[in-house]
Amino acid sequence: MTSLPQVAPRIAKLTALSIGVALLATACGGSSTPSSSGSSSAAAAGIACPAPSASGAGTTAANAGGTVPASATTTETPLKIGSLLPTTGSLAFLGPPEIAGVNLGIKEINDAGGVLGKPVEVIHRDSGDTKTDIATQSTTALLGQGVSAIIGAASSGVSKTVINQITGAGVVQFSPANTSPDFTTWDDKGLYWRTAPSDVLQGKVLGNYMATCGAQTVGMIVLNDAYGTGLAKNVQAAFEAAGGKVVAQELFNEGDSQFSSQVDKVLAAKPDAIALITFDQAKSIVPLMTGKGVKPNQIFMVDGNMSDYSKDFQPGTLKGAQGTIPGTFAKDDFKKKLLAIDPALKDYSYAGESYDAVNLIALAAEEAKSTKGVDIAAHLKDVSQGGEKCNDFPSCVTLLRNGKDIDYDGQSGPVTFSDAGDPTEAYIGIYEYKDDNTYAPVKEEFGKL
Repeated sequence: MTSLPQVAPRIAKLTALSIGVALLATACGGSSTPSSSGSSSAAAAGIACPAPSASGAGTTAANAGGTVPASATTTETPLKIGSLLPTTGSLAFLGPPEIAGVNLGIKEINDAGGVLGKPVEVIHRDSGDTKTDIATQSTTALLGQGVSAIIGAASSGVSKTVINQITGAGVVQFSPANTSPDFTTWDDKGLYWRTAPSDVLQGKVLGNYMATCGAQTVGMIVLNDAYGTGLAKNVQAAFEAAGGKVVAQELFNEGDSQFSSQVDKVLAAKPDAIALITFDQAKSIVPLMTGKGVKPNQIFMVDGNMSDYSKDFQPGTLKGAQGTIPGTFAKDDFKKKLLAIDPALKDYSYAGESYDAVNLIALAAEEAKSTKGVDIAAHLKDVSQGGEKCNDFPSCVTLLRNGKDIDYDGQSGPVTFSDAGDPTEAYIGIYEYKDDNTYAPVKEEFGKL
């Protein structure tokens, strides 16, 4: 049995990385300095984002093919994975694509013969949100059923309530959507991992992008939790480094239902652009803003609220609003596979990250020749780097069983883990809302942490 990695060396190695975010030049170009023609009125049309051009981002096609060789090692304890993803609460819209990504991964693994000669079992449980104790109850149930790994939670705030419970039990916690920088230095005994990049990267991209769109001043309405305040801090740092100024920042708490005060205070500062760093509270905040003259193209959103609003708002309400979601754009073939799992899917946010989490756990178990959580964790970094490229379970496990080292890159983009269990490189997608209040991809930005 492999011993638990020690947290101190992980933190020391992370510090040595100096967390410098190196963004590559984007396909659409544009200056990183705000335009001198920015408006001083929240209702004025001072925003003109650069036109997109073709992006070369994306993953290579899956190279599965042929017969997957049988595992030379079999396990008496089949791999059992739990999911702790939202079906209720303020992030419930993220649940369907994440759960579909998990289920697609499980299906492909089992179609290829499973892990170490046995089918993989998955048990789904609701994470709720921070207003409830659902996550703790679900985690207790999953641990009681003997899972080796838990995929989730989506919310950083929710993960903070269960991370010690999960990792303390010697079980891998693998989030497809946590972006709070706090987890990078958490004392998780080497058992916490994620496929979503830290908000250091998303904040950098969004802050810079608002500047390239001509905004000189920004107001922010921010959820007062680990996700919201952490992302806001990084957005502000990037925007101000580009020469802009954050002129207002108003907080609200999970569970609040009235936002007039925050909206009025932000609009009183007359920002060129407004960043909404929220969850589904955007359903209430957006109409308040547009009703007071804010133009949709002044609104910038984030992964916590980038959703299909076609049934919530009148046509055109969000036309021209933009936002960011970590990860590369979902490709058409991947969408088709997800829709075969869940035909009702409308959003694909974090589906790729969830699919990749399942594959990485399964491949680490294969390489470790064990389904114990601590053994899986000890091999997660190794299967993400330094070997032959592959991007689905059948092709990757074929290489492993033929004695090859592998480097898994998946549907969320390149996956290379740091010693802290964080992705060291990632894409951030930028999207724009159409007249029907659904969004479409604009461009991708690639960055390293």
